[in-house]
Amino acid sequence: MKRLFIIALGIFIFLLLTVITQIGGVVYILSIIVCRWWKREFRFKRLLIFLLFYVIFTLVIVPVIAPIFGRERIQNSDKIKPSNFGTVLLNRNYVKPELNLLLSKTSKRLRNTEIEIHYLDANFPFLDRFPLLPHLSHNDGKKLDISLIYESKNAEISNKQKSFSGYGNFEHPKAKEHNQIRTCLSSGYYQYDYPKYLTLGKINEDLKFSEKGTAILIKKLLASDNLGKLFIEPHLKERMKLNHSKIRYHGCRAVRHDDHIHIQLK
Repeated sequence: MKRLFIIALGIFIFLLLTVITQIGGVVYILSIIVCRWWKREFRFKRLLIFLLFYVIFTLVIVPVIAPIFGRERIQNSDKIKPSNFGTVLLNRNYVKPELNLLLSKTSKRLRNTEIEIHYLDANFPFLDRFPLLPHLSHNDGKKLDISLIYESKNAEISNKQKSFSGYGNFEHPKAKEHNQIRTCLSSGYYQYDYPKYLTLGKINEDLKFSEKGTAILIKKLLASDNLGKLFIEPHLKERMKLNHSKIRYHGCRAVRHDDHIHIQLK
C-alpha cells in the first residue's frame, strides 16, 4: 500500500509540474534518476537537485531549444518587462518571433511616453495545442496578456501593478456603463470572474486605473499590421472611447478582461 501511495504521489507531482510549467515533470523525473545514481546523502537532496536542474533548464537549455518549435522568449528591454518574475520562472513567456517584433515596434512608438509594456502570461515554449492553464487559447505562440496602465492620485503614470500575479484586480463597470460581467454571471458562466482568486495578494492600493495611459498603449498596439485581435472588457472600451475593428469581445466562455489586455497575432 505504501509503495502504491508513493507511485501515485510521484505521478501527481509529475502531472502538476507539467501542467504548471510544461518542463517541470521531465525535470522531476531527471532529478529522481540523478538522486538514485548519486549515492551521497544530504538534507533536501532531491529538492535541491530538482531546483538546480529546473533553473538550468529554464534559463539556459529551453531558450536554445524553443526556436526549433517556432517560439522564443519575449525579449525584455527598458520598455518591455514581465509583470512578475513568476511568468519567466514558469516558462510562460514564449511567443512566435512575429509577436516579439510587434512588441518591439510598439515599444518604439511609446518611446516618448512614460508607459511601459508589462506582460503577463504568453505561451509555453513547446508544442501547439499544449494548454497553458487556466487560459483557453494560449497554446500556439500567438497570444499574450498585457497589464493595464495605472496612475497615482495626481495622475502621474505608474508602471506598477495592483496584484502580485497581475490578474484579478478588476476595473469594474460604472453605473451607466454596459455591464457584461453581470450578463455573463447571470447566464451561468460562473468562471467569468474567477481571476479574483488568482491575485496572490493585492498591492499598491493607492493607484487607480489610467484611462489615458491604457488608451495610449492600446492605440500603439493597434498600429501593428500583424495584430489580429485585441480583447478588453466592453465597458473599458466604451470608457476609453476606443473604436477599432480589431478590438473584439472574447465571449462569456472566457474570463473577464478588465484586469488585463489580451492580444494575438493574425
